[in-house]
Amino acid sequence: MKVLITGSGGQLGKEWVQFCEQNEIHFSDFSSSELDITNTSLLRQTILKHQPDVIINCAAYTKVDEAEEEKIKATQINATSVHKMATLCNELNIKLVHFSTDYVFSGNVEDQSKFPDGYPENHERKPVNEYGYSKYLGEKALEESGCDYLLIRVSWLCGKYGNNFVKTMLRLGKKMDNLSVVDDQFGSPTFTDQVVKHTFQLITANESGIFHISSEGIISWYEFALEIFKEAEINIELKKIDSSAYPTKAKRPSFSKLSTQKISNIDGVSILNWKDGLKRLLKQL
Repeated sequence: MKVLITGSGGQLGKEWVQFCEQNEIHFSDFSSSELDITNTSLLRQTILKHQPDVIINCAAYTKVDEAEEEKIKATQINATSVHKMATLCNELNIKLVHFSTDYVFSGNVEDQSKFPDGYPENHERKPVNEYGYSKYLGEKALEESGCDYLLIRVSWLCGKYGNNFVKTMLRLGKKMDNLSVVDDQFGSPTFTDQVVKHTFQLITANESGIFHISSEGIISWYEFALEIFKEAEINIELKKIDSSAYPTKAKRPSFSKLSTQKISNIDGVSILNWKDGLKRLLKQL
């Protein structure tokens, strides 16, 4: 199997590179500065040169608040370029693995009681911010392309590379005596090593379509921070606040838990509890 990884400089892309190296998978990788996926001719040229069996697209616009003002840029990267990549994959008979987000759902408080185990893959998509809308458009483009695809949705992504909530809490915990974290947004973290492991299981099982990858359990950001400090043995006073006390440009969903029932039915896939995932990550860090 020959794999081509785009966006290999990000936290998920770097995890894929490490996984391919450790498992002796034949791969080529490009950071977003090396391969701008919005440049269609360069994208085509790169794909034709390397002739992969699978493209793993980790290139994405991920700045949630900035997307409110950079709608065109977010849409170009998260939707238009996905459409072009999927069209090329359909033409050249390449499987495309693309990553999306919990932010394609509305995240209403009412949905938490409707879906105690999280949103199923086929739930209606109704994003509440521009970032979520750009990812939704990318999903639609992929589905309508006719190519063989895996669409993997993740939430609260964190890993040993790049920037994420766990690393931010560890950094702030070392220099602050007290910290306020929102306690009215609920979901579950997704750890990058698990994303790569389970996505590869789906690829080797020749699965297609939409799958959610996340952790077992549902928590608030406050509860997540509490556990990070407990496991890292950082003594800090943590205060609960409502989202209204921490206004952001982009609206955040109140509920963004993703159900992992579908992927749990795939042979060999075992979903980690979020606490176990956090312990693993802290050891890696």
